[in-house]
Amino acid sequence: MSVPQKTQHYFLPKVSTVGTYKDLVIKEAPVAKPKANEVLVKVHAVSLQYRDYSVSVGKYDIGVYENIIPCSDMAGEILCVGEDVKDWKKGDRVCSNFMTGYLDGPCTPEAVQTSLGGQSPGVLTQYKCIPAHALVRIPEHLNYIQASTLPCAALTAYNGLQGPNPVKAGDYVLVLGSGGVSIFALQFAVASGAIVIATSSSDEKLKIASKLGARHLINYKKTPDWHKEVMKITGGVGVDHVIEVGGSGTYEKSINSVRHGGEVAVIGFVAEGTSGNPIVSIIMKSIEVRGVYVGSVSLFKNMIRLIEANPSKTEPVIDKVFSFNDAVSAYAYLESQKHVGKVVIEVAK
Repeated sequence: MSVPQKTQHYFLPKVSTVGTYKDLVIKEAPVAKPKANEVLVKVHAVSLQYRDYSVSVGKYDIGVYENIIPCSDMAGEILCVGEDVKDWKKGDRVCSNFMTGYLDGPCTPEAVQTSLGGQSPGVLTQYKCIPAHALVRIPEHLNYIQASTLPCAALTAYNGLQGPNPVKAGDYVLVLGSGGVSIFALQFAVASGAIVIATSSSDEKLKIASKLGARHLINYKKTPDWHKEVMKITGGVGVDHVIEVGGSGTYEKSINSVRHGGEVAVIGFVAEGTSGNPIVSIIMKSIEVRGVYVGSVSLFKNMIRLIEANPSKTEPVIDKVFSFNDAVSAYAYLESQKHVGKVVIEVAK
């Protein structure tokens, strides 16, 4: 197809604690010409993160407060490439890394400033220029909707399991809830031969977790002291890894669930409530507590290898797909927390 002249994108006019995703509006703009080291991508699908919702309602301070083009996760096809781009060509199916400037090694402040949908303009648009070095090839067995879920939720989950002691067969892994990161962590852990303990407030959601390979299921509404149940399941030892997405509402129980020398990947803050001070437990149990902010292009490529080696165990779980013109409804569905896995906006068919 020829390169279009116009693109439509969503933007948030202003971010504040009284703002909302309902303020999202569509704007038309000229399609930018890719720079020498960029490619122009036709965006086919965009998946939503809790971060996208949090930014829209002023709960996630990104240091940018107006005219934000939202969303970080996309899958699309290359329409044309800049004059210096050698590794990509027209028609290639690609995802962009969450941070376009994070290629490898430890994360840096400079890399954080390239975070899409926040510090850097996002991907809820029909066409976007992206640095060629930020791209990762989509596995052949995934469609665009499935692939759009990989850059943030999947990579965060993968990174969370790849700490100082990467997950291995026989490890116990605790995942909290049934959102995108937790479901991917469940799948990656199972694909690695680990034993997964999954929690949820819904028995129906736990049935889905079981079908995905979770060995032990805990309804935290019926079992409020779920950390005690985790200890029973592990014979009083505790789990090797916790994917901690709850924040203040779950953090203390996560610390109480992990074994001596175990790892807690701190990822999110979706749970309401407060926790006590777990500092003494962290020290006494020699727990590795690690903040996880998505991951690098290099890590993304490693994750793709795991997905391609285990296609049936790592197929992205898509809860619901919305049209581009119905993006506000997609945000509302995400806010409702009715979903299991991912909520996706189909930008182009």
